Amino acid sequence: MRSRSRRTSKSERAAAKSARKADRKAEKDTVKKARNAVGVAKVIAPAVIPVVAPFAVHAAGAAREAYDRYQARKLGVAVDRLHEFTGRGAALHARIAGLSDGLRELRAADRATEDDREFTADGLATLEQLAASVRAAERMPTSRRKAAHRAVAAELDTLENNLLRRFGL
Repeated sequence: MRSRSRRTSKSERAAAKSARKADRKAEKDTVKKARNAVGVAKVIAPAVIPVVAPFAVHAAGAAREAYDRYQARKLGVAVDRLHEFTGRGAALHARIAGLSDGLRELRAADRATEDDREFTADGLATLEQLAASVRAAERMPTSRRKAAHRAVAAELDTLENNLLRRFGL
């Protein structure tokens, strides 16, 4: 029986040895293939890059333009004014800018009363304070910044509702 177990162990060793040889051969083939791919890339790349580069640049520009349009639409501003509203408080700054434009339009309207003019003066002063609060909140820890942004948003909601009521909407 001993001789039989030896044969089994010899055959197992032979199988393991042939498996190691196959692994080494596969590894050598993989390294060869990688070297060949790098060599081919070195030859082809100088011919392909000048052809592909303009298309890549154009695609990147189109993607950036689409993203800018999306951001501007999300904030409710024109694309050319998008650079004015950055940071975590960008949406609030955009709302403040829109509200201040609306207050100035109310003040300049022909049918504006003295009460409307007082409201616009108070509203513009409030908006300046709110803008300063949003700018200050940029450097706050997350929880405090979010609380400050919620407070500013609530104040903006009140001002927007009063402005719309004065416009008759």
